[in-house]
Amino acid sequence: MKPIVVTSGEPAGIGPDLCALLAASPHADRLVVLGDRSLIAERGAARGIATQSLNIGHVPLAAPARPGVLDPANSAYVLKLLDRALAGCLSGDFAAMVTAPLHKGVINDARLPGPAFTGHTEYLAQQTGTPRAVMLLTGGEPPMRVALATTHLALREVPGAITGELLAGTLRVLHQELVAKFGIAHPTILVAGLNPHAGEGGHLGREEIEVIAPALDALRREGLRLVGPLPADTLFTPQQLARGDAVLAMYHDQGLAVLKHASFGRAVNVTLGLPVIRTSVDHGTALDVAKSGAPIDCGSMYAALDLAIALAGRAPPEAMREPAA
Repeated sequence: MKPIVVTSGEPAGIGPDLCALLAASPHADRLVVLGDRSLIAERGAARGIATQSLNIGHVPLAAPARPGVLDPANSAYVLKLLDRALAGCLSGDFAAMVTAPLHKGVINDARLPGPAFTGHTEYLAQQTGTPRAVMLLTGGEPPMRVALATTHLALREVPGAITGELLAGTLRVLHQELVAKFGIAHPTILVAGLNPHAGEGGHLGREEIEVIAPALDALRREGLRLVGPLPADTLFTPQQLARGDAVLAMYHDQGLAVLKHASFGRAVNVTLGLPVIRTSVDHGTALDVAKSGAPIDCGSMYAALDLAIALAGRAPPEAMREPAA
């Protein structure tokens, strides 16, 4: 299999440290790490790890990086890492990409040309012309898979963003990727309601009645196996989760708070719907940990690598198609 490319992410965070620690990974000889060579070597040395064995695709920093101290001057560097990894995946040089965490705020502080940066998922979709990319996190045993209808969006904007078109597109992608990438022939998807008690028959909101339920009914006529809309406060009980293969939550914290409680440090973020395979860690830049030099748990990075390798081995040829025009 072609190598897996790993982006080292925000240079002030723990991404470079995680990448340095990959020198001790059993997957080290299958990786290409993108980042500033000196930065990764320095972080490795500080943690007692020699990085000479790593295959590092050198991308120079724009400005010196200090652990724990954000600098907008390096924002373009962070995006360059993503662009190079994506180009290599699209060309077939890499089998998949794994991303260390970045910091959305400092990228926007840099006021770079183009739209505001809202996250890896949205940026990769934009760069590949993907009409519908879906954020899914998976972790635990048996695996809990939670996808999101909306991602990095202010809570007050969520109800207006939940449309029949959004739900149909998201659920179709989720269904297709559960079949193609996860090998689930006939997946069942549990769909959360938006409001408490899934709207309580319209007394606590009408989105379930007017938007969500009609969208699910239309998709069931296409053959999708969907259960819901379900009250989110009981959806994540073991008895309910046993009924399905994945959950679609309506907004970020509705689904991810539960998943991260169950498997934080071992969960993996997967972007569905892209023309490439992309996984990532389940945590942020941890600026405080980078600054203090405290020990780092590599569990989520290793899990992201394992899943990227598994998906690359299973993915059909069309998963590496050219991006849409």
